Amino acid sequence: MSFSNIMDSNSYSPDHPVDPVTGSMIAARARMLGPAYRLFYDQPVNLVRGEGTRLYDIDGACFLDAYNNVACVGHCHPHVVEAASRQLATLNTHTRYLHRGIIDYSERLLATLPDKVDQVMYACTGSEVNDLALRVAAMHTGATGVVITRDAYHGNTATTTAISPSIGGATIAGPHVRIVAPPDSYRIPADELANRFTADVSAAIADLQSAGFGMSALIVDTIFSSDGIYPDPLVLAPAVAAVHRAGGMFIADEVQPGFARTGEAMWGFSRHGVLPDIVTMGKPMGNGLPIAAMAAQAGVLEAFANDIPYFNTFGGNPVTMAAAAAVLDVIEDDGLLDNAASVGGLLRAELTGMTEDHPRIGEVRGAGLYIGVEVVTESGAPDRTGAKSLVNAMRERRVLISVCGHDGSVLKIRPPLVFSRSDVDWFCTEFAAALASSF
Repeated sequence: MSFSNIMDSNSYSPDHPVDPVTGSMIAARARMLGPAYRLFYDQPVNLVRGEGTRLYDIDGACFLDAYNNVACVGHCHPHVVEAASRQLATLNTHTRYLHRGIIDYSERLLATLPDKVDQVMYACTGSEVNDLALRVAAMHTGATGVVITRDAYHGNTATTTAISPSIGGATIAGPHVRIVAPPDSYRIPADELANRFTADVSAAIADLQSAGFGMSALIVDTIFSSDGIYPDPLVLAPAVAAVHRAGGMFIADEVQPGFARTGEAMWGFSRHGVLPDIVTMGKPMGNGLPIAAMAAQAGVLEAFANDIPYFNTFGGNPVTMAAAAAVLDVIEDDGLLDNAASVGGLLRAELTGMTEDHPRIGEVRGAGLYIGVEVVTESGAPDRTGAKSLVNAMRERRVLISVCGHDGSVLKIRPPLVFSRSDVDWFCTEFAAALASSF
């Protein structure tokens, strides 16, 4: 099975000429950081300031950010900045001392989750908490087998790289990992989607069991972000039931679909009507500060917690707890769940209207402020080149998006949750022009 390469699907290539200042920065970066890093776009963007949905480059040019979910309540949100700054000026230390912030925030966070998901542990990155979730699942089940989707991305530790085939390159799925196709709603009829996904997961479970690994966990990004953004809300429940029948755990990776992103619920898994055993979340919870969390049912945590003391030096420190609490304030006080639903719905409707007869746009799909646009050739095949052309045409018009999916042919539109109706107008004006210039 071949894999996509998420890191190179919208990356700068030295083949593209750039201005001398940009070129010198790229050369210095390559010299000191080495060749593993990537930059976005044929013409990389040199950003110096952000505010809300706006980003500003070194020349003062204003860009519309329709991509960054990490700054989920908008760049440099004043309430988050003030809360983190105030705490940083007061105290920052680790979780082996008592501090009220982690208790108060945990109570608020757990209140947004199902009642049975009643305990939470903190780290600094999504990679760490996904790594931790796999350890917890293995301790609880006594098995190590993991099922993932074809182009999943769950992190960059050794353990999570082994379940992140979308990284590409020399990345190799571990021998304990089985890979299933995502629920591709563009190519699979709606009435077959859930049954086919469940059958694939069930076959993967049987193979893991026969190979001696057993069934530990199905881990899924609940909007299938890297796979191409597949929001169908009826897909997961029967597959999760099959996992539970086999004694496995369901890990809902909410780093991308969580925190009101889908507009229908605080968490992506809620749209599917499933109860996760473990939920993971990452940097959007602190608007970009290094904080992540793994929430789980107490019974699932028991085997791990009783045998292994957990310590993450700055996971859940007072500063990031203050920022995370401020993010919840903004989501609640500013109605960002409703905003994601209404503004995201408007954006999907506008994009659908302008592309429904376009031979190179196969589908517009999504939930809330997470939207995928399928770019195809005139024969209907995935069009990686066309998608990249559109992304760079949008960049030249100062609107930032990217791509995802197995073939790098799905436009990934994932703006901060404060995206407004005027932002939709700006986006759609430039998208219409980019579409006309690219095809």
